[in-house]
Amino acid sequence: QVQLAESGGGSVQAGGYLRVSCAASGGIFSSYAMGWFRQVSGKEREFVAAINRSGGTYYADSVKGRFTISRDNAKNTVYLQMNSLKPEDTAVYYCGARFAPGSASLYTSTFYTSTFQYGYWGQGTQVTVSS
Repeated sequence: QVQLAESGGGSVQAGGYLRVSCAASGGIFSSYAMGWFRQVSGKEREFVAAINRSGGTYYADSVKGRFTISRDNAKNTVYLQMNSLKPEDTAVYYCGARFAPGSASLYTSTFYTSTFQYGYWGQGTQVTVSS
């Protein structure tokens, strides 16, 4: 089983940037599809970005053009670079992992955007954007 640990959250003014990281351990990182979600207290966890085993990416419309998801398999880490931050980006950010066995080529066009599709989660990191 894989364990996930997010880091890099913090407070920033609107228009600023942050990069959050998610370090994985206990599994073969390259065998997992990864995703970032966020959650505001009292609301459901919502999809932000996904990256498949081949490095293909997919984004929620609300962050497209501002956020970039990437992965470094040598470091067992997935990143979310967040630029042009807005107050509505304020949330706890979680990374999720989904085991995707077999050849990476099987998943070239596959992206997981629902929470139930991920079996492993980190503890989250708070991102606060002030106006």
